[in-house]
Amino acid sequence: MAQALALDDFDRRRRLRWAVSRLVIYGLLIVWAAICIFPIYWTLTTSFKIAPDVMKGNMVPWWDFTPRWKGWQSLGLSPNTIFTTSTVREEFLKRFANSVVISVSASALAVGLGSLAAYGLSRFSYRFGFMRNSDISFFFLSQLILPPVVLALPFLVLYKELALLDSRIGMIMIYTLMVLPIVIWIMRDQFTAIPTELEEAALVDGLSIWGSFARIVLPLALPGMVAAFILCLVLCWNEYFFAALLTSTDAKTMPVMIASQTGSQGINWWAMAALSSAGILPLIFIGVLLERHIIKGMTAGAVK
Repeated sequence: MAQALALDDFDRRRRLRWAVSRLVIYGLLIVWAAICIFPIYWTLTTSFKIAPDVMKGNMVPWWDFTPRWKGWQSLGLSPNTIFTTSTVREEFLKRFANSVVISVSASALAVGLGSLAAYGLSRFSYRFGFMRNSDISFFFLSQLILPPVVLALPFLVLYKELALLDSRIGMIMIYTLMVLPIVIWIMRDQFTAIPTELEEAALVDGLSIWGSFARIVLPLALPGMVAAFILCLVLCWNEYFFAALLTSTDAKTMPVMIASQTGSQGINWWAMAALSSAGILPLIFIGVLLERHIIKGMTAGAVK
């Protein structure tokens, strides 16, 4: 009897410890989620504020302030202006289209080229002077060490000579170079985690190297490619420095337009918040839609 009571007491204490640990973990996760979501919440609510509400720091709609379409009206996107002619809305749609075309094209190109380079580094042995595969991989990663300002003048002179200033093609090229090292490192781990025996069996069955790559390796590495694409898309979509440096009118992107929301009275926070909200929502939608592929791609190869 005493032993049974002791076991019951031990079991109760174990369940209590488990419940407390779960409570602490979920409490910390909720706090961290609130910290991460707060900037998005602040941006969305600010787009519905007027100047006094912004200056007072009112946060809770219908409690601290009455939501109004101030920010969206300045962009021609409020209910009472959406069907009227608006030069600001036309400008916004043009910049939004530039961001979409440049970011998607650069990300897709980087994933395509980076996957081929990563596959070669994971399956074949290379030697360029003293450099081996690991040195080549580190060389690609080392390109991220240079701050963008160091490359500002060379790219400005080069693009001027090649007539690529203020062009979508020029921005796609520089964004591809910017995110290519990240793709190579992500996809190299993805390809390394795929057993080579699968490709050897495909070669025995008569497939070529390119055939085994297309029919065997790519379907298995697809989640990693999706994750790399989303990461590249976010980086390209949010990039400001080169967009401000190398564009002026035709190829200007959303971040440049958002940063230009200043007037004689200072920063137009409501207009900037509305623009930021319009720029954030597509990424949120893509992240939610492809969440499963992103998690699967980022964790592939973690456990062998």
